[in-house]
Amino acid sequence: MKVFMEIRCPDGRDGGRKDAFPATHEEIHPTGMLSVVASLTPWSDHNQSPRNMYQCQMAKQTMAFSLQALCNRADQKLYHLKTPQSPIVRTSAYKKYCIDEYPTGTNAIVAVLSYTGYDMEDAMILNKSSVDRGMFHGLIYQTETIDLSDQKSRSDRSRKFFRRSNINKNSSIDSDGLPYVGQTIKPNEELYSIHNEVTNESRSIKHKGSEPVIVDYVAIDGKKLLQKASIRFRHPRNPIIGDKFSSRHGQKGVCSQLWPDVDMPFSGVTGMRPDLIINPHAFPSRMTIAMLLESVAAKGGSLHGKYVDATPFANSKNVNEETPPQSKTLVDELGEMLNVKGFNYHGTEVMYSGVYGTELTCEIFMGPVYYQRLRHMVSDKYQVRSTGTIDQITHQPIKGRKRGGGIRFGEMERDSMLAHGAAYLLHDRLHTCSDYHIADVCSICGSILTTSFVKPERRVGRAVKGLPPIRASKKVICHACQTSRGMETVAMPYVFKYLAAELAAMNIKLTLQLNNAA
Repeated sequence: MKVFMEIRCPDGRDGGRKDAFPATHEEIHPTGMLSVVASLTPWSDHNQSPRNMYQCQMAKQTMAFSLQALCNRADQKLYHLKTPQSPIVRTSAYKKYCIDEYPTGTNAIVAVLSYTGYDMEDAMILNKSSVDRGMFHGLIYQTETIDLSDQKSRSDRSRKFFRRSNINKNSSIDSDGLPYVGQTIKPNEELYSIHNEVTNESRSIKHKGSEPVIVDYVAIDGKKLLQKASIRFRHPRNPIIGDKFSSRHGQKGVCSQLWPDVDMPFSGVTGMRPDLIINPHAFPSRMTIAMLLESVAAKGGSLHGKYVDATPFANSKNVNEETPPQSKTLVDELGEMLNVKGFNYHGTEVMYSGVYGTELTCEIFMGPVYYQRLRHMVSDKYQVRSTGTIDQITHQPIKGRKRGGGIRFGEMERDSMLAHGAAYLLHDRLHTCSDYHIADVCSICGSILTTSFVKPERRVGRAVKGLPPIRASKKVICHACQTSRGMETVAMPYVFKYLAAELAAMNIKLTLQLNNAA
């Protein structure tokens, strides 16, 4: 059957076929094997495959413009980019899937330059003035739903509703017991008020978070009684040191500095300063050539005022012409776009140091690249603890960021300290700052579990003027030896005493041999 099939050539031409025999079949375009997310990467055929897979994963983590009807939504958690842009360099999938309606990033001017040393190991320097003007500014929306009708017993369902107390009229809560829209609520400030009609009492519920929030939206549900409400909070999230960004080519990095605009390098021809500086060592081993092509293409596209098609596996030849001119490579076409406007063919520019004003020793590759802000932000992840809650059993600090816990100093960290011989630091982490405990030990039998305090007997003594009453010194005895002789105090981790108690439950006695020679 293939003999009688008229198949169109992949380049779109007739391949010498006569007009009497038009094409009946056509090969599937290579981009048909790509998913929606994968088809958004420009010139993905010029990238190493793992980088394309990284981008497919990170595209789902962008702090993007995810919906249009934001005012009518009450999502549990929603990330929102304030100033999104459409990419200059795009694939055909952008129009096909209407991605311009929901942009995912910003066209940032990126310079590939080793500057100040703060751009090592995938770190990047952001222009502070660009950030101040709104670049990569974002928000997190969180919705809290309060349902007072969802009580355990039926008799309590109609007894509670939202209402402000008549006593505290200067409160930040409205007369209906809910917060004002637009107000800032700090931690431990009143959030809403509940009134109990049986006891005729009002109770204020406080904001439990660790940072201030802005009330963005308040919705009530119910016609008769105010018993169900949804409060949407707004968390401003402007870029700070530690936030994560990435291009569309798997080149992810962390903001290391917000550098002042006056100290950023500038172009000698246009005077333009980059919004973002990345290290040139990000390219050789990762082989993301498409990112270099995107920078040159976006530069030419912005100068010519048009979008650049970057659909992968596409031929650079003109499809409409039957006999095209001498074939040019993709790089040639992009370089010509810059040459026509008087820019360097390779996309490089002579730049000057913003600090010293001297010309940099080599030309710098600079151009617009579509960068995405990811939802991994240091404000949501940092964990710090000085003193706080401890575990009731082990007397060690609890875990968990929300509970104000600490980060575990594990076996691998312990082994590292041992290998370096840092004995004092090891003792500090595992004992002094963990579960430091002073235990009473009997030096006769070596037990740490059979010791206890004995209540001192009251002594009748004369009260001397100006002196405190006479108190007997505390007495510790060992119940096994029935004596207080040989009692010593030993500093040890509390979990060691807990281990002795666990072993005693299994009928195993743990004893200590004390040596006072030191």
